[in-house]
Amino acid sequence: MSINFKHILSQKSIYIAIASVCFIAVVAFAVLSILITSDSRKNNEEFARKTFFRKYETIEKEFRNIEDYQYLLRALIRKDGLKNYKEYSSVLNDLNKKRNLLPYSWYSYYNDASGKSENSSPLSEVFSKKDKEGKYIKIQNNGSGHFSDFLITRKDSTYWVSYDSLTLPQKAILYYGSAVSLDDLHEYFINLDKTPNNYAYVFTREGICITHPEQKYLGKNIFDFTNIKPQDTLTGKTKVGYTEGTAVSEYLNLEVTRFIKPLKTENFEGYAVVNHVNFLIDESVSKTKTYTVYIFLAALFLIVTVFVLFQRSTALAYQEKEKIQSEKNLLLVENEKMHRVEVLNQLQQLKNNINPHFLFNSLNSLYMLIGINKENAQRFTMNLSKIYRYLIVPPQENIVPVAQEIKFIQQYMELLKSRFDEELTFDVIISEPKSLEKRIPYLSLQMVTENAIKHNIATIDHPLEITITIEENGIVIKNTWQPKKEEDVQGEKFGIDYLNQVYDYFNKDSVNMSLSGEYFICFLPLIE
Repeated sequence: MSINFKHILSQKSIYIAIASVCFIAVVAFAVLSILITSDSRKNNEEFARKTFFRKYETIEKEFRNIEDYQYLLRALIRKDGLKNYKEYSSVLNDLNKKRNLLPYSWYSYYNDASGKSENSSPLSEVFSKKDKEGKYIKIQNNGSGHFSDFLITRKDSTYWVSYDSLTLPQKAILYYGSAVSLDDLHEYFINLDKTPNNYAYVFTREGICITHPEQKYLGKNIFDFTNIKPQDTLTGKTKVGYTEGTAVSEYLNLEVTRFIKPLKTENFEGYAVVNHVNFLIDESVSKTKTYTVYIFLAALFLIVTVFVLFQRSTALAYQEKEKIQSEKNLLLVENEKMHRVEVLNQLQQLKNNINPHFLFNSLNSLYMLIGINKENAQRFTMNLSKIYRYLIVPPQENIVPVAQEIKFIQQYMELLKSRFDEELTFDVIISEPKSLEKRIPYLSLQMVTENAIKHNIATIDHPLEITITIEENGIVIKNTWQPKKEEDVQGEKFGIDYLNQVYDYFNKDSVNMSLSGEYFICFLPLIE
């Protein structure tokens, strides 16, 4: 079975294939982009939570360090009273500097009886002055540490001050505690965790901001300069112990993921806020999508290029194949013309030989008949002159209507009856009248019947029976099979060769001969 690849791989099919591949690639890219974006966002969100926990732990640890420092200072001073408080404060400050700790200790002594006062730090002056209004912001807490806290601003710097007092004899009071620069506190958090895509701040339970990267917000109410609402601090209702949401940063003016979690020690109650910048998440996702687009475009360009090159090579192959096929068809046509001319010449030669062949056989029969029966010889001669008219002008195409050939064979059999009399019986049966309009090779019935007479015995005891039956697709010539024992017949294959060449010329099946029981059967196909 031959396959027409040109039809299968037509230009339209190529374009449809390219469009289908592009469509599939676009869909695949869209799905891949969605999956990558979703997965990247999940990974970045998980990363944001991890940085939040790390930042929170850092803040909580430092607040506990400050608290531990306060407890140590309290324990030393309450142990010795006024004996060594100066030395304790000085030693602790030296240790803190060496250990890079944020808080430093201070003290303020005031004797109401003598009016004597002594301060170790400008921050402690607030305890020696009666007018404290507007100088500091008090921080409320209900922790078990019993330290008092307030924010105080000195020389554009804000400090978080925690203090306690010790009442001494003679109406003397010793104030002592620790102080932390909020600027240093924030810088300390940054140095501990240098993750660039987040920042943190802490505010008290009342909303007072005690640490923030923007100094102007220190000491301000968090609910005034951010969009944090009181319900955002209700973390007890969440399973994870913190709230998470999207907001616009008051510091960077960018979209952030905001985490709020309570920050509670024995001496502090408030909240830690960690803002994770979202544009870094989106930037990471955007880069992934960009790389995916580049890969997609490169793959698509490669696919289209391969298809175009394939289509061009296929088109060139088709053109070359068509050219070769065209030349081949031209050669076949020329060859067929030459073959038909050659066959026509051969048929013409055979046809030219038929008339003399038939005449010589008839004269031989006449010669034999003259010696046997002169009357039959005379009748034979008259019939011969009648039917020979059919032979004078043979058809050019070597085929004639069946009806015309039947009429001729009936006249010819009359000739043979003059010779054989009762030794030969002949019958024509027309089973399909429409077949009379079809055609068969010229003198085909005469050649077959003559062949039957040549090869079989015909006597009164064993007459030769010949029956011609006209069927739908062919003519059946059947004769009794009683072959001669010794025969020397000249040109016995001459007629059969002629018939086969005629049928081959008209692309029909050849003459079919077979032996069935007591009969020899010859089948001649009809030509439309």
